[in-house]
Amino acid sequence: MAERPVAPTAPELVIETEAGATVLDPSRAYHLGRDPLSDVVVDDARVSWHHAVLRPDGGHWTLLDDGSTNGTYADGHRVRAWDVGPGSEIRLGSAADGPRIVLTGRSPAVPDRPTALAPAALTGAFRRPTTVRPLPARTLRIGRADDNDLVLDDLVVSRRHAELRTGPDGGYEIADLGSHNGTFLNGQLVHRARVGPDDVVGIGHSAFRLVGGELQEYVDTGEVSLDVTDLVVTVDRGRKVLLDHVSFPVGEKCLLAVVGPSGSGKSTLLNALTGQRPADRGTVLYDGRDLYRDYAELRQRIGLVPQDDILHVQLTVRQALSYAAELRFPQDTARSERRARVEEVIGELGLQQRAGQPVHSLSGGQRKRVSVALELLTKPSLLFLDEPTSGLDPGMDRSVMHTLRGLADDGRTVVVVTHSVLSLDVCDRLLVLAPGGRIGYYGPPDEALAYFGFAHWPEAFEAFERDRDRDWAGEYRASPQHRRYVVDATAPPPPAGSGPLAPAPPPRPRSRSAQLGTLVRRYTAVLAADRTFLAVMVALPFVMGGMARALAGSALTRENAMSALLILCVGAVLTGAANAVRELVKERVVYRRERAVGLSRSAYLMSKVVVLGTVTVLQAVVLTLVALLGVDLGAPGGRGVLLPPLAEITLAVALLAFTAMMLGLLVSAVVRREEVTMPLLVLLAIVQVVLCGALLELHGVPVLEQLSWLVPARWAFAAMADTLGLARIVPGPLTADPLFRHTAGAWLVNMAMLVVLSALCGYLVSRLLRRREPAVMRK
Repeated sequence: MAERPVAPTAPELVIETEAGATVLDPSRAYHLGRDPLSDVVVDDARVSWHHAVLRPDGGHWTLLDDGSTNGTYADGHRVRAWDVGPGSEIRLGSAADGPRIVLTGRSPAVPDRPTALAPAALTGAFRRPTTVRPLPARTLRIGRADDNDLVLDDLVVSRRHAELRTGPDGGYEIADLGSHNGTFLNGQLVHRARVGPDDVVGIGHSAFRLVGGELQEYVDTGEVSLDVTDLVVTVDRGRKVLLDHVSFPVGEKCLLAVVGPSGSGKSTLLNALTGQRPADRGTVLYDGRDLYRDYAELRQRIGLVPQDDILHVQLTVRQALSYAAELRFPQDTARSERRARVEEVIGELGLQQRAGQPVHSLSGGQRKRVSVALELLTKPSLLFLDEPTSGLDPGMDRSVMHTLRGLADDGRTVVVVTHSVLSLDVCDRLLVLAPGGRIGYYGPPDEALAYFGFAHWPEAFEAFERDRDRDWAGEYRASPQHRRYVVDATAPPPPAGSGPLAPAPPPRPRSRSAQLGTLVRRYTAVLAADRTFLAVMVALPFVMGGMARALAGSALTRENAMSALLILCVGAVLTGAANAVRELVKERVVYRRERAVGLSRSAYLMSKVVVLGTVTVLQAVVLTLVALLGVDLGAPGGRGVLLPPLAEITLAVALLAFTAMMLGLLVSAVVRREEVTMPLLVLLAIVQVVLCGALLELHGVPVLEQLSWLVPARWAFAAMADTLGLARIVPGPLTADPLFRHTAGAWLVNMAMLVVLSALCGYLVSRLLRRREPAVMRK
């Protein structure tokens, strides 16, 4: 694990290129090349993708050629390794006219740590500026496109993101240009605001400050720390404590494992650290910045992989990542840019050989890698994983943990909640939560068992269960490990008054309409890849229609009319409800994660309505035509109330199927587990049959009549009875119902009630979806 920086021995340098200046921190090496991920990007065809490395070496800096094609030159000679310092001049790719790099001493105008810091800037994230440039005389446009004055190579930044403008009084203001991920001032989303010397402007992974006539840029490269102080989470109005004064630091490039017995608060801690459910008391500092206060800005730098896969398993790996990139990147991101980032992540996780395979065909470990790849699309600095090795064999367990070790070594802070203790040795730090949400141990994994006095982990977990009244947290606070690994390693507390606030929900990275288009295409691809669903979808209307046709024969008569219409109602209800009854519950984990990163609730729900509604209506049309095309319907004078009889019946069946589909979505939003949807579907069908008006006399029957008003089949059956004048074909007490009149008014009322029930179901589904969302997104 990278410890907190110690005093460097090599001098600080400033590297100047045509693109600007970069301050070199002597605590790490810097990569130069054409790769956009390089520390110093040199965009010239003669420069290799990975061209050279500047590395601190004792009391000086060394330039190392990284096997470049066209070479690195100093003093006109090609060099492999060269000691450099203030005044050194280097050319890449050509000794005569290659891109020139000049090294200078640290400018006095760029202080080691700014003297006037905003609250958000009291942080390790603003130790040293990445680049410095003069403040603009008039306007500085910032964005991802090459024609901006300040180009940010960051896909979460819009092509034309914001402008820093000079005011008539000589001051400055920042103006957002309609960006999709927002512009932030001291962590708060702004559209236009004045910027002073103590303010911090956040755009994507970059932050900017105005210091001494210069614009200083600080780029979040991923090497961030996390300081957790006194987190308390309670429920039942404070009567039950889930986390009890939890404090610990996480250093840069650290892999932290969180273990503990069931019910010790691991998931609660994960939700508090990611901002999904902020703690009731205490602070979480993201490299010194209050995560809860600045959540709207910082949330895009946090990746979360839940225990269940956040994937549509019918899609291929590349398809799943591509759709996720569409939803997470700004709307103006070009397809080629998204494709390049997807391929880059596929390569980083070693998924090249699996990219064309459906996700369901992968092993458990490979699927977890795809979930991690999905989160890496936006280059998060903090990566959280909940039980990533659950259900995996020991070999896969270790493979996944080694993957996480590599991600941390590449420059991220990784926190993994796990029940497995097989691979704790690859972690830098271990947090053991004792019952009651208290810290039982925090420190290096190899010291943990000796601290508890056990030889094996099962003994330690048995002790937690056996000695629930033991003060594990008190013993740890009195230990030398607490002093060394918590007290001495924790950053100073934030300024007074910056405790946890109610964070604002993040802005959407794309408009609702753009999200809807992406979601519709993705959902269509998912359904098209599900061959079982396709087979049932095609067969069901033909089977149900064939049954109704067998009953109807060549004409609707007193003997068969009621049964034929009843079969149409049952077929429409089963068709619509069966299409939708599993759709929300099976995607709940996916929806929660996507909602947390800005997915529109209405766009998600509308994508289901559009795709399933289209499929359901087509099925209903096929069902009706198979059942009744060519049949003598016996309508008065051969006419319906407004349209031809077959058209009216088709509309009624289609609207019933659509309403049943909405009712199926409602059931899917209510239930907690997918397994209970099928019994509820059967119950739903039985209720429709009993209360549709074909079997029981409902008019004038207290309670039963009022209940039937909530049953879609009641209104659809009545609409079909209106069309046919059913009381004339089948006289009797059942058809004497006032809803069965052959009038335009009655038919329109029945159809309108189906529309009302559909809208009511949609509203209830939206409210239920809200209940399933992360707390920060409920608004």
